[in-house]
Amino acid sequence: MIIVEKTSGQKITYKINGNKITFGNDEMTVNIESRERDHAMQIDICTDKDNCLATGVNENTRKYVAQVDIPAREYDYIEDGLDENGQAKGMEMPVTFDIEKCTLSLWGMEE
Repeated sequence: MIIVEKTSGQKITYKINGNKITFGNDEMTVNIESRERDHAMQIDICTDKDNCLATGVNENTRKYVAQVDIPAREYDYIEDGLDENGQAKGMEMPVTFDIEKCTLSLWGMEE
């Protein structure tokens, strides 16, 4: 995973385990692979007014802690013989998810 520090200061602790990221002291775990789509995705991790971790930005958001950028799903074209006109035919198969292509951006957590 690509790690980017957006601001200075102490960052939230995190642990990457397979295709999941756990933030804080086991406060929030996000399965990154389950969020992969045919278009790029972003997951915003913020603290709320109660200083708890939350995903997304809304009226209770206090500040950014982290953001996960997931690139669009990639496909391989697999040929599958010939069609009735003798042309190659096939199908698109999704490439196995690779968390190393994702980016984790971190913000300092100081007040």
